[in-house]
Amino acid sequence: MAILQKHGKNSSPDLASVKDSSADNFESVGHQKKWPESTQSWSRPVARIWTVVLLLGTCLLYCARVAMPICAVSMAERFSWSKRESGMVLGSFFWGYCFTQVLGGYISDRVGGEKVMLLSATAWGAMTAFTPILAHFCSQPIVSMTVSRFLMGLLQGVHYPSLASLCSQKVVESERGFLMSTVGSGSYLGTLVIGGVGSLMLDLYGWESVFYISGLLSLFWAYCMWKYLLKGEGPIITLESLGSAGTQSKLSRRNWLRLFRQPAVCAVIITHLCTASTFFTLLSWLPTFFKDTFPDSKGWIFNVIPWLVAIPSSLLSGCLSDHLISQGFDIASVRKLMQFFSMGVSSVFTLFLCGTNTFPMAVAFVSATMGLTTFSHSGVSVNVQDLAPSCAGALFGVMNTCGAFSGVIMVYFSGYLIETTGSWASVFALITVVNLMGLGMFLTYAEARRVDIEAMKGRYHNIHI
Repeated sequence: MAILQKHGKNSSPDLASVKDSSADNFESVGHQKKWPESTQSWSRPVARIWTVVLLLGTCLLYCARVAMPICAVSMAERFSWSKRESGMVLGSFFWGYCFTQVLGGYISDRVGGEKVMLLSATAWGAMTAFTPILAHFCSQPIVSMTVSRFLMGLLQGVHYPSLASLCSQKVVESERGFLMSTVGSGSYLGTLVIGGVGSLMLDLYGWESVFYISGLLSLFWAYCMWKYLLKGEGPIITLESLGSAGTQSKLSRRNWLRLFRQPAVCAVIITHLCTASTFFTLLSWLPTFFKDTFPDSKGWIFNVIPWLVAIPSSLLSGCLSDHLISQGFDIASVRKLMQFFSMGVSSVFTLFLCGTNTFPMAVAFVSATMGLTTFSHSGVSVNVQDLAPSCAGALFGVMNTCGAFSGVIMVYFSGYLIETTGSWASVFALITVVNLMGLGMFLTYAEARRVDIEAMKGRYHNIHI
């Protein structure tokens, strides 16, 4: 059966059928239907502005996140840290990152993803700007830096779940791929910016400047978002707003269990787990692979070119996904096609790395792998919004938590394989196997119909940009 199919009689329910099933939530205005003001989405011009703003926010998120790895060597020399202590500081971020994914998504579903994102950005921006002060004025810098990085992980852990919740509430299915892939490319852009500009600032002005600039720019972004987009009304979250239904209906524990029994939901969780773990493994070990295999290679080449390829590739995946859906292709088929490129085709280029013996070919294969991996932004990452828009933030938080934990485990296991076998082929083979397992699960069970309607008996927001 072909992955890509046109809408047919057996296709998943479309927006119109879902909309009609909850017509009692409309207000009639003449011959048109109108949703309550609190649930209306962005207009197209506003949506484009928000897309750019969220892209910049994700870029700054990664600038703040990668500031510590870039400055780790200089800070270790300044404070006499051992390799083990440096690793403890760097690794503490990911442990904090795992713990707020679900909570951040849950709160975003209740009060709005833009509010959670704004508050978290203000907090992690301030934390980044104050990092040099904490390091210099604390009697035990290793303790203050470990705690601060853990808190950074906690604060940044809510970003992507709140983004998923925001997108599910404000964007129609036919345009979610472009928004998610565009905003997702901000991670690669941020890595490039902080890698280039941050390294230059590190050499000219010291490691403190990297934290000051990235933190202050993040605070400025949060202020502009609050002042000009949310009109000064966005960041307030009260206990009353958390206790009320808000813009989304509540899910009981029983309904959550019923949701997790859905094969399509299990498929997106497992597939995202596989995607995240293989991406973290490549991200962590590729620089070491190049240094071991091609000792005379230039670091800026293999640290920059793959990310330059990933940015337009991510944008291409979003445009292609939305174009196919607008042409009438089945949404589930489009998500599967995007994931096939992300996990299937990319694995072919990963295997090519096993036999390459020239540096240019290795860079080309890595760039193709990283570029194709970004197609998941229009595949599994957005599919969660198709399945359960009422709780997309919390569900994405579950996915990201599983992905973060599995990524830590797989990065460690890959190091074990390299040390015991002495061959990089074993790592690339492991990545391929994990990718194919996740892809098989997604192709078999993935759907695009809503699975939270019967469980919730709640309303569906008819939203357009």
